[in-house]
Amino acid sequence: MTTTAWQPDATGPNLVVHADNAEFLPTLPDGSFTLIYVDPPFNTGRVQSRRQTTMVHNAEGAGDRVGFGGRSYDTIKGALHSYDDAFTDYWQFLEPRLVEAWRLLADDGTLYLHLDYREVHYAKVMLDAIFGRECFLNEIIWAYDYGARAKSRWPAKHDNILVYVKNPKTYHFNSAEVDREPYMAPGLVTPEKRELGKLPTDVWWHTIVSPTGKEKTGYPTQKPEGLLRRAVAASSREGDWVLDFFAGSGTLGAVASKLGRRFVCVDANPQAIEVMTARLGHVATVVGPDLSCAADDAGTAQDGVMRAADPEHCAEEVIRPGQPTLFEP
Repeated sequence: MTTTAWQPDATGPNLVVHADNAEFLPTLPDGSFTLIYVDPPFNTGRVQSRRQTTMVHNAEGAGDRVGFGGRSYDTIKGALHSYDDAFTDYWQFLEPRLVEAWRLLADDGTLYLHLDYREVHYAKVMLDAIFGRECFLNEIIWAYDYGARAKSRWPAKHDNILVYVKNPKTYHFNSAEVDREPYMAPGLVTPEKRELGKLPTDVWWHTIVSPTGKEKTGYPTQKPEGLLRRAVAASSREGDWVLDFFAGSGTLGAVASKLGRRFVCVDANPQAIEVMTARLGHVATVVGPDLSCAADDAGTAQDGVMRAADPEHCAEEVIRPGQPTLFEP
């Protein structure tokens, strides 16, 4: 068993951890999480970036954009978020983290590994070796229809999510908790079935995060909540702990909070921590790799990340097993 100061007890706070996952994951105890979602960089070979923009109505009609009914708007540009998505040895980077994911899964736990066509085939071979081929559950295809279209080949409009379980005899999966879809041919089923809808298959049609929607955080490669809601609902129970150690914008944490799960979100990118602090700060404690807040009097650490200035809100003070906390769901 790995020695750690953190335990997955029912009274501990949700955590947003600013740390290198390769260094932080070994400090967590075996079998802590019922669900682990991993959305690593896709090894595209380029820098991923996105600038958040906000539209503000210009009453004088002198804005730089025109919207519905001829109304005038000013475009306000926000912070540019980016990260490097190029690795000379991608699998040397990812393999030890996937081994840690296997260790951290509970006996009834499930791993969702989110990749695309560039690396998913290598990932399948690697996960077969780490988990065992008998532990492969599904390959989910997330299909969407957005962005530019190649004309020299079939346009790539899907991601791949490999699903592996820790134990094929005891893993948790509750299809009754999953949102249902309309039948594609409703006239061929009974009114009762049509009203209930059908269970999703392993092909999930879901739009990306809308550039103008309420979910948008401005973080590149942000995933929609509807996508993760399906995985969390099916493969965990209320009160279970879930983990994302390439957390990015914190979508897993947002979904987990709404569904009554406990979460740990880890990322080394200061911009990701900044986004997650704004998105999840009301339901989680933001900490460093040693599980301490390390905030100054103004509540901002030296790395510029906003954290709780009150020591009572720091993880080192509130995650002792059995101790009451302000962060109970």
